[in-house]
Amino acid sequence: MRIAVTSVALGIAIMLISIAVVVGFKNQIKDKVVGFVAPIHIQALNQNESIEETPFVFDSVLINCLDMPFITEMHKTANKAGIIKTDDEIQAVVLKGVDFDYNWKYIGSYLVDGELPQYAENERSNDVVVSNIIAHKMNLKVGDPVRIWFVDQDLKARGRKFNVKGVYETGLQECDERYVYCDLNQIRRLNGWDNGEIGHLEIWVDDEKNIEEYNRKIYFGIPTRLVSYSAMESYPQIFDWLELQDMNVVIIIVLMLLVAGITIISMLLIIILERTSTIGLLKAMGASNALIRSIFLKRSCRILLIGMAIGNVLGIGLCLIQKFTNIIALSPESYYLSAVPIELNIWHILALNVGTMILWVLMLLLPTMLINNVRPSKSIRFE
Repeated sequence: MRIAVTSVALGIAIMLISIAVVVGFKNQIKDKVVGFVAPIHIQALNQNESIEETPFVFDSVLINCLDMPFITEMHKTANKAGIIKTDDEIQAVVLKGVDFDYNWKYIGSYLVDGELPQYAENERSNDVVVSNIIAHKMNLKVGDPVRIWFVDQDLKARGRKFNVKGVYETGLQECDERYVYCDLNQIRRLNGWDNGEIGHLEIWVDDEKNIEEYNRKIYFGIPTRLVSYSAMESYPQIFDWLELQDMNVVIIIVLMLLVAGITIISMLLIIILERTSTIGLLKAMGASNALIRSIFLKRSCRILLIGMAIGNVLGIGLCLIQKFTNIIALSPESYYLSAVPIELNIWHILALNVGTMILWVLMLLLPTMLINNVRPSKSIRFE
């Protein structure tokens, strides 16, 4: 019985930890990607697969098309490919130009040095925000000047001098290695665009769980010269990888259910064999098979509840320790996170416990069927 209690406790604890880690991992990575690229973005419809974007005007027609109740924010941005060159290093980057009213909340939460720039509507600012990876590779610090080179349509190289205002680190290797934030007016000047032209429009919505549905509404609502993409479509490799994590949880849960289930079935079989003479005596006194089965089943359920209670305390306790201490670290280069993420959800915990209890009780019904085959005349003499 002690082995059965231990098996049940470990099974529940491992299943709880697995769900908490995978749910936390998926949600944190998703929030990072969505926060960096925006839930939905709109750009001109063309066959251009390069970084260079086809400009379009954010006019009143587009504003009316985007008058949808679920849209909370819209930000004008543009990308421009460039090369950072110092005396010792060279690095290809993508300048992400943002407007004066850009919401810096996401990048601000990952700012590791310096401060966020303040851009004006009708002026060009030379302040940029670089990632920690770029700053480390190019040996840049806050306040340092940095020259970025661009190639125009005539294949002529042009250099622009910027000033490092801040340094950020999101942990998304694919993004941190590439993006430098700058003033949108700088991108317009480099590309020869008018003041009202932008490269793409970032759309923020009220519920990120419905991004795909919202994207379809926007796609069919905007003019035909434009197209919209969701964050999942922009980085499908990351979201496909996250979906694969669900299979790991399923495998772990199935294994734990089988291991603990087989253990408690074996425990019940041993109890029935040890109490064969008692079963025969009860039958001789008029007890029905159903009554005797219920006695053994209640005894087994008591053991199950004890094991599940211990498992919940153990699993939730370990999750809380990791959540508040981050004692188990991860490699950001491989996992996009610096520590094992934990997300405890009361509904997940309840569903796991109720579902597991029901399944294990159903499994316990099988060995109790042996009680029907016990004959009082033989079992009373059983030793």
